[in-house]
Amino acid sequence: MKQLLFIWCLWQFSFTFSQETYHLAVLKYNGGGDYYANPTALPNLISYCNQNLGTTISKEVSYVEAGSKDIFQYPFIHMTGHGNVVFSPAEIDNLRNYMLAGGFLHIDDNYGMDQFIRVELKKVFPSNNLVEIPFDHPIFHQKFNFKGLPKIHEHDGKRPQAFGIIIEGRLVCLYTYETDLSDGWEDAQVHGDSDQKRKEALQMGANILMYAFMK
Repeated sequence: MKQLLFIWCLWQFSFTFSQETYHLAVLKYNGGGDYYANPTALPNLISYCNQNLGTTISKEVSYVEAGSKDIFQYPFIHMTGHGNVVFSPAEIDNLRNYMLAGGFLHIDDNYGMDQFIRVELKKVFPSNNLVEIPFDHPIFHQKFNFKGLPKIHEHDGKRPQAFGIIIEGRLVCLYTYETDLSDGWEDAQVHGDSDQKRKEALQMGANILMYAFMK
């Protein structure tokens, strides 16, 4: 049954990538965390990529539940929030199958998620640790060159870090910490970030999408 599901997942991604327009989604999860934070973030990043990278990503962003088979309709899923995250056993299996089948999960800690998401990711991939992504990784050198993650908001005086789960040499999950990257994608009036900070955030976000589509 698992083998059949895996084959079905691969077919879903083949179908999705053959479309002229990509569709992205935000992950809806349980535990009480605000999965709905930063509602303008992903739409703004999509618009930026369509204008600056020539992509044809749909501006319609869906919210998809962690346990739903609908996640296989989206090559890229974004997750954020400030608080608790809980994945059920069925959701754990679903997310694992999604990433093993070629899907890419980007998690952006919006301050307060870290202690929870690390525990849940360990359940998804018990044998694979989150590892820090080095500055020479291709994700930092797509359309735009970075020497690491840009720091959009300051909280605890910690440096921004990019962590990932790597399966057989492929980065399947990117976890951005102490950066508030997706805050920088939001409408300018939401956080009052400078034009330069928003530009850095959007450029790094564009790199992430490019890497996810071309890996």
